[in-house]
Amino acid sequence: MDFKEKTIRSEYIYKGKIVNLRVDEVELPNGKISTREIVEHGGAVGIVVLFDRKEVLLEKQFRKPLEDELLEIPAGKLENGESPSSGAERELLEETGLTNGKWVKLGGFYSSPGFTNEYLHIFLCEDPDNGEPAPDEDEFIRLVRIKLEDLMSMIFNEEVRDAKTVAGLLMALSYISSKES
Repeated sequence: MDFKEKTIRSEYIYKGKIVNLRVDEVELPNGKISTREIVEHGGAVGIVVLFDRKEVLLEKQFRKPLEDELLEIPAGKLENGESPSSGAERELLEETGLTNGKWVKLGGFYSSPGFTNEYLHIFLCEDPDNGEPAPDEDEFIRLVRIKLEDLMSMIFNEEVRDAKTVAGLLMALSYISSKES
């Protein structure tokens, strides 16, 4: 059986700076009709910053949808036509002031494919140089260094609760482990 859904009708409900909201009427594989609410997103990058293979850099920032502060890896939306590697370098410089370093693309994933097409590209940046941060005017970020050995317990104790951060840190830990064996 083919599980594809045929789009019958598509309508934009909202077009914004970060996302678009589209409502599609679809024909299901069994012939029934259903509605899909889809958040269109241009893609994003996340960067795991590693210092001397001993510490990672996380950002603590307030997230309005949660009414809470989260620890996150530096990350951001790709600009129109921007490559993931360029976006990662730009975001890291803007949010942390860090530049250069040794870059490796660790992989990527869809953030929540049940309702959005957002794809996150995850990079590792080792031992970057210091510079001057230039965050967006609506970004208020506190930088925090965390010992590599503390990351797993922080993830399992839910001190790190952001999905891209958990995935990125686990990808980085796996990469580091594979290079050391």
